[in-house]
Amino acid sequence: MAGRRARHRNVGDRLIFAAVLLLAAAWMAPIVWVIGLSFKPNDVLMRTTSGILSPPFTVKNYIDIVATSAVFGWMLNSAIVAVGQTVLTLILATLAGYGFARTDFPGKRIVFLLTLAGLAVPEQAIIVPLHTMFAFADLHNTYASLIAPRLAFPFGVFLMTQYFKGVPREIEEAAMLDNASRLKIFFRVVLPLTIPAQATLGIYTFLHAWNDYFWPLVSATRPDMYTLTIGLAAMQTNFAQTEGIGFLMAQAVFAGLPVLILYLFFQRHIVNAVSGRVGH
Repeated sequence: MAGRRARHRNVGDRLIFAAVLLLAAAWMAPIVWVIGLSFKPNDVLMRTTSGILSPPFTVKNYIDIVATSAVFGWMLNSAIVAVGQTVLTLILATLAGYGFARTDFPGKRIVFLLTLAGLAVPEQAIIVPLHTMFAFADLHNTYASLIAPRLAFPFGVFLMTQYFKGVPREIEEAAMLDNASRLKIFFRVVLPLTIPAQATLGIYTFLHAWNDYFWPLVSATRPDMYTLTIGLAAMQTNFAQTEGIGFLMAQAVFAGLPVLILYLFFQRHIVNAVSGRVGH
């Protein structure tokens, strides 16, 4: 009987493993296709897009991207905007989350509900007021205009609020018995316990900022202030008909490469954040 159960368990494990492999292959297929096309000569792709894994291959598509000197400026702009949004969002969401979870003030529930209501407001509905406000302040084509609107992030406040609520109050009460101030308790006792939530929020914010297209398209009108997504889109508009599909696929790979490198460096921390564990 035990042997039969073991055989059934092995069959079930193999079926699950096979299903995971199929899903992984389906997820990887478009990525392999894009990378393969990026290394194919455009004159070949004009005839057919099949046989992406067979010769001939070329790196000319990537050379054409790197030869555009503005690309590295666009990448620097994206890095500044993404890092700035991530750091400031973590600071604001963490402080707001702690305030909602641990302090009492008049109208707290109403303010929290209004914050969550921001999740229901589509970005397109506020684009005109945002544009008008930053135009009036003469802030378009600045890093401030690219970063500031994304700092209003209701999901981040909600995530940190819920995480702080899960931290036992007894920990803070024990610190208060040692005459620790509220600020000291926050920074030395509570904040280190929220690293998994902060890592998750930071990763999500960085990826969203790096891939953001709509607001930078509105706010950044000078080529020197383009982010990478806007700059590459402008190159596609200007050169897509002459350069071909291989050049467009190389742009897609080039835009995603920094995020891939970031993942390789911080893979352990990302896995720990997703699994809810603090890496040491």
